[in-house]
Amino acid sequence: QVHLTESGGGSVQAGGSLRLSCTASGLTDGRDRDCMGWFRQAPGKERERVAVIDIVGGRTFYRDSVKGRFTISQDNAKNAVHLQMNSLKPEDTAMYYCAALLGAQYSCGVYGLSSFLPYGGQGTQVTVSP
Repeated sequence: QVHLTESGGGSVQAGGSLRLSCTASGLTDGRDRDCMGWFRQAPGKERERVAVIDIVGGRTFYRDSVKGRFTISQDNAKNAVHLQMNSLKPEDTAMYYCAALLGAQYSCGVYGLSSFLPYGGQGTQVTVSP
């Protein structure tokens, strides 16, 4: 059974950096394309996709507002996906969630957040002060 666990959130001032980690357990091999992504939800706002990575092919996708500041990467040895967040802004404040889409038929970039499952992840809070 797949389970995802997020860690690494915290509070920083604007311009600071944080690194989020999502550790996966229970993953099996044999699929052509698995997508893992980071999503966030700020109070009073809808959840949005932040960054996605094809953990088989390595291709990455970002929402426009984080391009050049955030980097999603994978650590196959640890079954983990990381989100390095630099130059953080107050508008990045949100609960960040990790989710996965296993056995995707198409490029990871075409799937919206509804296609991803959290597999038990509870999220990690990121707070950026001005």
